[in-house]
Amino acid sequence: MEEDGIEEASVSLLGSSGSGGRSVGGGGGGESWRWVDGSEMDSEPPPWALFGDEEVREGYGSVRRRLVKKPKRVDSFDVEAMEIADRHSHHKKDVSLWGTLALGFQTLGVVYGDMGTSPLYVFADVFSKVPITSDVDILGTLSLVIYTIALIPLMKYVFVVLKANDSGEGGTFALYSLICRYANVNLLPNRQQADEYISSFKLRLPTPELERALNIKEALEHKSYLKKLLLLLVLMGTSMIIGDGILTPAISVMSAVSGLQGRIPGFGTDALVVTSIIILVGLFSIQRFGTSKVGFMFAPALALWFFSLGAIGIYNMFKYDITVLKAINPFYIYLFFKKNSTNGWSALGGCVLCITGAEAMFADLGHFSVPSIQIAFTTVVFPCLLLAYMGQAAYLLKNPHAASRIFYDSVPDGLFWPVFVTATVAAVIASQAMISASFSCVKQAMALGCFPRLKIIHTSKKMMGQIYIPVINYFLMVMCIIVVAVFRSTTQIANAYGIAEVGVMIVSTTLVTLVMLLIWQTNLFLAICFPLIFGTIELIYLSAVLSKLLEGGWLPLAFASFFLCVMYTWNYGSVLKYQSEVRGKISMDLMLELGSSLGTVRVPGIGLLYNELVQGIPSVFGQFLLDLPAIHSTVVFVCIKYVPVPVVPQEERFLFRRVCPKDYHMFRCIARYGYKDIRKEDHHAFEQLLVESLERFLRKEAQDLALEGSLHERDLDSISMTSKDDDNQDLDGIGDLKTPLLQGPRTDETGASTSLRPQLPELPASVMSVDEDPSLEYELSALKEASDSGFTYLLGHGDVRATKNSVFLKKLVVNYFYAFLRRNCRGGAATMRVPHMNIMRVGMTYMV
Repeated sequence: MEEDGIEEASVSLLGSSGSGGRSVGGGGGGESWRWVDGSEMDSEPPPWALFGDEEVREGYGSVRRRLVKKPKRVDSFDVEAMEIADRHSHHKKDVSLWGTLALGFQTLGVVYGDMGTSPLYVFADVFSKVPITSDVDILGTLSLVIYTIALIPLMKYVFVVLKANDSGEGGTFALYSLICRYANVNLLPNRQQADEYISSFKLRLPTPELERALNIKEALEHKSYLKKLLLLLVLMGTSMIIGDGILTPAISVMSAVSGLQGRIPGFGTDALVVTSIIILVGLFSIQRFGTSKVGFMFAPALALWFFSLGAIGIYNMFKYDITVLKAINPFYIYLFFKKNSTNGWSALGGCVLCITGAEAMFADLGHFSVPSIQIAFTTVVFPCLLLAYMGQAAYLLKNPHAASRIFYDSVPDGLFWPVFVTATVAAVIASQAMISASFSCVKQAMALGCFPRLKIIHTSKKMMGQIYIPVINYFLMVMCIIVVAVFRSTTQIANAYGIAEVGVMIVSTTLVTLVMLLIWQTNLFLAICFPLIFGTIELIYLSAVLSKLLEGGWLPLAFASFFLCVMYTWNYGSVLKYQSEVRGKISMDLMLELGSSLGTVRVPGIGLLYNELVQGIPSVFGQFLLDLPAIHSTVVFVCIKYVPVPVVPQEERFLFRRVCPKDYHMFRCIARYGYKDIRKEDHHAFEQLLVESLERFLRKEAQDLALEGSLHERDLDSISMTSKDDDNQDLDGIGDLKTPLLQGPRTDETGASTSLRPQLPELPASVMSVDEDPSLEYELSALKEASDSGFTYLLGHGDVRATKNSVFLKKLVVNYFYAFLRRNCRGGAATMRVPHMNIMRVGMTYMV
């Protein structure tokens, strides 16, 4: 990117010199005005093309060397760019002990609700498949549960997976985003080298010594089928999580309400189904108010629930049979399978329910910190769950006939109603957590171009992750009601539930293994041990739950297949549309032939043309020139682009570039967002932000050109100096070019961070001041006049069609499925808060 900065400054300088500048670069000057990224940089003439004679170029070796050392030109601006003190504070967590403990307490209500409610139904489901005929059945099942919790949530997630976070964010898409930063595997070809300079990008590329990591990176980047396979894997994991958002409320609420069947006479299956549906409708109806309204009670309620589990477990162990502690011996697992063989293997589908919600430990990491989640699990969740299962096993040793209602039967009589209320509240909270996780997954998928645009409502001004998506909410509610009404039993729902949970875990294991090999550069033996141990366990569980495919197991696969088709169709169509736009770009030769008037009348005003291209002039602009009698005096091509980072700092949001010569008054603005960023800009605020940022860009550009002109003059005057002297000491003014024009925050002697305005290099006395530059003053006055005249949003209403020679399947997907999604999804980002009178549209058909 260093040459990028040189090239752009040189081209702008040449452009101001009229026709002489257009001859540089060949081809009628087309490339001279092109907005260049890394892929086109090599085709550009170097800055020393200013000297037309080859011998003169050879005589200016020192000029060439110093120009190459010129730092990348800073062209990313925002209103607060100069005042932000700390660019890396977006994901800093409270490192104090009390702060970590407070976060750990909050995780009980958000992260562990699903896993905390699993004692309601685990043993009941297991012993519906394996009748209790001896103590081996009970102790073997208990041993399986103990080691399942110890291996998957504790060993895998707490000690390994949580460390594979993306700048504090977790989940399937966070892993995919992390991989996309280290290897260019995104199917949408809009990555720019400038994105790597975002402070939250934090690239640590594989070192050349580790040939394995480089080979993996090269294979991922150059083999398209690997890119598609990786994307399909991520989409499958996301689809499973959304499926969890359907099954978790159904099984949790039904399991909690089922306690009334033994307490209230006549409370049968119909009453259970109706009561569960009423609670579910109420649960989904309050989603629009946001979790922040009721979130204050989540952590205390779950803390009370975990305390109840632990206390009841201890009570049952001492009252009935303390010898259940011998189930810690894994030998009972062998005895269990030896006795039950095929039935024991089938019972694994019930055992896996004890770790439902383990993926939430990673998916909800963005709201907390790694230490807080680790402390909460190891000190509260893990011991309380073990005590709860041991207590139930102790009760079953004396009352084996109570397996179908083990949880409520093991509760002391005087505590039934308090425990029932607490269990119902805990079930609702567990459901809430998975519903919120579904919303987050959909939002991340939308940001990465893998889900149709939907209306997103931000329910909290303080927590950026608390969102509400009405379409998804009502879809989940309808599906939940159908599941409860059709299955009418927690046992069949549990068969479906296990497949979704294990599927997500296998996806996480695969992606974390890739992170180990590509990014962490872990020892090969350790990297292989991770999937070998945990992947084998999960595949065994998967084989067990798949055996129940016809008994409800087909349901999560149906949900996952539906969402997978939607997401992949949207991504496939979006990539084809983008490629079509790239092929249809307007050539720069044509723009130069049209002249600064663009072949029409330029009227005062700013036209914001929204498009998806990160370089070049979109074909829709030509359509506007043909259809409109006039075009605005200032045109800005706006591209809303999501980069594979959680959050883009506000001061690094906008990236400006000039398009065409100065007298064209055309610019490109790329607004970069992370997949966790909130976009709630009012159009007035956005317009003001854009104009102020553009003004700063123009001033900075003039500053750079002045410095570059001074550099050439000084080098011409000092031609007699030797190359060796140039390497040992700088000339006056040359050293400034080795310092970034925007300085980061400085730390004073006390260690406090102080906000500094950028230390701009001082102009030599012979150089005209920026404020006195007539061309700059003219541009600023023209920008002010255009801004006062108002903004118009120029939008292309695109229709995507497959070409006639396309195969039938492609025509079916593009012309019908993708077209249906485009017609029914939310409009482009520009239309959300813009008055209709400020919008102009033209129709476009993209043949793909």
